[in-house]
Amino acid sequence: MFWPLRRKSRRKMARISIEGPITSSTRKWFLKAIKQVEEREFPALLLRIDSPGGTVGDSQEIHSALVRLREKGCHVVASFGNISASGGVYVGVAAEKIVSNAGTITGSIGVILRGNNLSKLLEKIGIRFETVKSGAYKDILSPDRPLSDEERNLLQELIDSSYEQFVTAVSEGRGLSASEVKKFADGRVFSGAQAKDLGLIDALGDEEDARKLAAKLADLDEEKARTVNIGSPKKRLSGLIPGNHFFSKLFNLLSMELTSGTEVLWLFNP
Repeated sequence: MFWPLRRKSRRKMARISIEGPITSSTRKWFLKAIKQVEEREFPALLLRIDSPGGTVGDSQEIHSALVRLREKGCHVVASFGNISASGGVYVGVAAEKIVSNAGTITGSIGVILRGNNLSKLLEKIGIRFETVKSGAYKDILSPDRPLSDEERNLLQELIDSSYEQFVTAVSEGRGLSASEVKKFADGRVFSGAQAKDLGLIDALGDEEDARKLAAKLADLDEEKARTVNIGSPKKRLSGLIPGNHFFSKLFNLLSMELTSGTEVLWLFNP
């Protein structure tokens, strides 16, 4: 049993929606929301995901929080919206079941670390960096010079380690072997229909289908069980630009780059 049958929340299920890039702010409000789900003793959580991905660490912490919630007996069903890729998948595979629209963009399982080599541009305009560092790799990915072979190998090892962690999460969450996951975990994206054939999701359907499945798993009335929205992410400036998806997405990308610098790993589908 999850919790004693003494709270009205036992007749309802919680709903949390992750929208946009997964960043530290996403993690902070999400963990607070999960705490509310535990305190209010909801028997099920409907997790709506509409995200292109985000940072590795934040995605992992959200994943871990969902696993702990399930261990306490709460049933978690994920519903993939327009896009649930990369870090969105990392979070989603922590759910007991995943429901996706047939046309949802998902997949993009992989890790990326990107820097900018502006050395030729800086040379043309007469700008040169003077660097004093404590170790050979302290200025790795500095924009004023290209990577050395040793630096590239070092970063590749870092990427490979994070990639293996991602594969393990998908493997354990979806009941697939690591070798099966690696057959399609090369950064490519899929439709929801393709993802179902690969075993990445359980069923095709919309959020209402996911709600009914969550109710069924928690022994609630599938028709009458209501959802209670928990948590609300802070409004991003991009949301204040009405009717312009291009500038909205551009702002999200710039925000991610500004907060990441050049040393944060991303689970992100551009």
